[in-house]
Amino acid sequence: MRLGSVADMIEFDFKQTVDRFFVREVPLHNFSKKGSYLILKIQKQDMSTSKLITVIASSAKCNTNEIGYAGLKDKSATTIQYISLPKMYEKELLKNLSTPRVQILESTYHKAPIKIGELKGNNFVIKLHNVSSKSAKEFEQKAQKVQTEGIANYYGYQRFGEDGKSYLQGKEIAQSGKRLKGEREKLLVASYQSYLFNKWLSYRVKISSTIANNSAQKASKILDFPLELIKELRKQPQFFKLFLGDVMMNYPYGKSFYANNLAKVSKSFQAQEVSPTGLLCGDTAQRAKSDARYLEEQFDDSELTSLKGDRRYAWIYPKAIRTKYDKTNHTLEVSFYLPKGSYATTLLEQIGGFSLR
Repeated sequence: MRLGSVADMIEFDFKQTVDRFFVREVPLHNFSKKGSYLILKIQKQDMSTSKLITVIASSAKCNTNEIGYAGLKDKSATTIQYISLPKMYEKELLKNLSTPRVQILESTYHKAPIKIGELKGNNFVIKLHNVSSKSAKEFEQKAQKVQTEGIANYYGYQRFGEDGKSYLQGKEIAQSGKRLKGEREKLLVASYQSYLFNKWLSYRVKISSTIANNSAQKASKILDFPLELIKELRKQPQFFKLFLGDVMMNYPYGKSFYANNLAKVSKSFQAQEVSPTGLLCGDTAQRAKSDARYLEEQFDDSELTSLKGDRRYAWIYPKAIRTKYDKTNHTLEVSFYLPKGSYATTLLEQIGGFSLR
C-alpha cells in the first residue's frame, strides 16, 4: 500500500468504536412510498449487518433470504442503513423487535426489494484522538488535496479477518475446485479476490511512484521497462499512470471500455469523468488487454471460478471532506463521502501515511 515516509506521517489515534465511527448509507434511488415491500431505515450499534438480518428475521418471523440490503456495514460502529422485507411481516416485526442495539428511524414502502449494490455510497463521521494542532492542520491540507487528486481504492484491513490472513484459507478453498458451502466460505474466497486486487493495485501505484520520483532513465532501469514507454507514461498529467488495454469505467458508475487512446483517456481520468479498474478474478470476469493485461496477469488466478468475477475502481475521489478540531480535547472530527465499496480506513491510512492495523 502506498503510504508516506516517516517525515510525511500525520500522528493521530484511531479506534473503531460505536462512539467514534459513524456510517450513513446513501440509497441509489428514492423509494416510491407505495408497494408490497416495507423499507426500513435502521440504526444499529455494535452489530454486523449479517447479525442484523438474523435479528430482523427472528422478530418478523420470516426467512433471512426474504430480507434485502444494499451492502454490509461495520460491526464496531454506529451505522444507518436501509433494509427491505415483504410488507406482510410489518406488524410482527414491530411487535417483537426489542433489542436496544437496533432502532428503526424511518419506514416507507417500495415496489421492489433492495438488492446488493443498490446504493450510491456512504457518509462517514470519524473521531480521531491525540491530535496536535499541527497534525490537525496537516490533515486538513492533505484531505483537501485528495479530493482533487484522488486515492488508491484499496480494500481495508477489515476484509482480511482478525489476523489479516483469511485470504490464505480463501485461496485454498478457491483452488480446491469444490462448490462453496455457506456464507463463510464465500467471504473467505472473496477475501482472496480482494488480496489479489490489493497486490495488483500496490504494484501499479509503485510503478506510478517510480515514474514520478525518478528521471526517465532511472525509472526505466528500476522497472525494467523500455525507455520510450517510460517517456510516454510521463506525458500523462495524473499520478496513477494508465496503460494500453486498461479497463476503464465512467465515474462514479457507468459502462466499461478499454483504454486505447491514452492521451484522450488520461484527460478524462484527470477530469474525474472515468477511472481505471482492477480485476476481481472469478467466473466471467472481464480481463484487461495489451500492456495492462501483462501487468495484471501475475495477480490473476484462473482456478478461482467458484465466485463471479468483476472489476473494481482502482482510483476514487473522496468528497465533502470536513474537519473540526477540538483544541481542548485534542480530537479531530472528520466527515466525508465515499462511493460504494470503498473503505474509510483506507482514506485515513493514505492521509495519515501509516497503517491503522
